[in-house]
Formats: sequence, structure tokens, C-alpha cells
Amino acid sequence: MTGAVLPVGGEVHVTLAKAGRTKVRYPATVVHDDGVHAVVRALWARPTARDFGFVRFEPGDVFTEHYWRDRWYAVKEVRAGDGTVKGWYCDVTRPAKIGPDGIAVEDLDLDLDLWQSADGATVLRLDEDEFAQSGIEHRDPAAAARARQSLDTLEDLARAGRLGTL
Repeated sequence: MTGAVLPVGGEVHVTLAKAGRTKVRYPATVVHDDGVHAVVRALWARPTARDFGFVRFEPGDVFTEHYWRDRWYAVKEVRAGDGTVKGWYCDVTRPAKIGPDGIAVEDLDLDLDLWQSADGATVLRLDEDEFAQSGIEHRDPAAAARARQSLDTLEDLARAGRLGTL
């Protein structure tokens, strides 16, 4: 699923996998694709709300999702149904595989993420304890190093107020 540029306005499916199993699959509309960076827009993919404590995702929320073929992360701008920005949810993943059938993203064997609130005041590094306990640093030290580097990059972008400018 690499090499092809997605047509703007076309519908694709985004597939998020973890440990070789599909976590979620949902339709999205292509907003942009330059061969390296693809942007899609999708509605919250679950029928019910999910409260993370720092943000609540719910039916009607709109996600503008940025995927790269050469970066170890994805950035998702989250807006409420009325257009109000809630913030940016960033996933540390392997580079996206993008092709005519859609976008496939594989989380490492863990969830290592970052959240930035709409006002920029809150930047949270998420699930670092899970990362440390996963054993990935012993199983795949290169991937673990890329994951840590990506999380640091995302935090730097967030603190500089640049997540919304990708």
C-alpha cells in the first residue's frame, strides 16, 4: 500500500492495527496527498463517546488526520461537531502505508501518544509507563529509539504551537 498518491476528495479506509490485529477501521475523505504527507478527514469512528479524562471524543467529532510515509507518528486535529477545536491527539506509530485502498497504520506493541489542548496550555505525554513495561526496548531497540525520538519531536512541535500548522 505504498507509492500511490490518493486523489483529493476520494474516500479511503483508515486501518489502525496493533500487534498484527486491527483495532479500528473507518472511512475517511482525502484532503491532501503529496506522496509523502497524506491528510484525511473522518468522523469519530465509534458509536459511543470515550472519555480520556483530559478530553472526551464523541459522535459528531471531526478528525483531520495527518499521516506520513516517512515519519513515526500521526497527528489528528480534533474538532467538536460545531467546529470548536478540542486539541491534537498524536500517535507514535510506524510510518503509514498509503495506497489506493487507504491508509494502514501500525501502533508499536504499545500506545505511546501525546495530547495538546486547543489553547496550547496542556501538553501530555501519554502511556510512557506502558512503553517502559512493554519490553520493546529489548525486543526491538531501534523501534523503541524511533518511538522515543518521535514523542520528543511531537512534544517540541506542541510546545512551539506548531501542531495546528502541519
